[in-house]
Amino acid sequence: MANLTVFLSLVALTFCGLAMAFEPSPLQDFCVADPSSSAKVNGFLCKDPKMVQASDFFFSGLHLPGNTSNPNGSKVTAVNVAQIPGLNTLGVSLVRIDYEPMGINPPHTHPRATEIILVLQGVLEVGFVTSNPDNRLISKVLKTGDVFVFPVGLVHFQRNVGSTKAVAFAGLSSQNPGVITIANAVFGSDPDISADILAKAFQVDKNTVSNIQSKF
Repeated sequence: MANLTVFLSLVALTFCGLAMAFEPSPLQDFCVADPSSSAKVNGFLCKDPKMVQASDFFFSGLHLPGNTSNPNGSKVTAVNVAQIPGLNTLGVSLVRIDYEPMGINPPHTHPRATEIILVLQGVLEVGFVTSNPDNRLISKVLKTGDVFVFPVGLVHFQRNVGSTKAVAFAGLSSQNPGVITIANAVFGSDPDISADILAKAFQVDKNTVSNIQSKF
């Protein structure tokens, strides 16, 4: 009996830990974000429900192509709690991604969300890298109608390997998934990470590091 009690306690603690690791479930019909509040909480305070309008749950514009005139040849158009206040506490968001031929959505992570991507147009090479020590690349070429999942927190990317523009939509399991683009974070931090540190980490000379940093 004592062993069973200990086991059940461990199970309960495990589920409590899982619940706290992700966004809390809503305790009311909705909690429309009130960005005007100065209170600091993990998320946003709720707007008075009597003041909520249909516009708090609405966004228009994902039918429009994003501007891909940039070095990556891609554009991510996000629809998260910043665009739809009604997403607050609901744990989901959406993005549209446009790609030029050979355009990339460079290696990045979402610290708070798993991502599931659907190719609407074109051909994409996608992949993610598993954690240390294996760092195994799991990748696949997707065509129109194909779906792929990027687990939460893992470095992943997409590249248009077709001869025409590509479009994808992706759902994320957070109202505010966050994004850490690896190159920007490492070489474009403010202030800079010491060139000595990066030279040793990437096993290159400091001049190479400084040259890369200058591009960010």
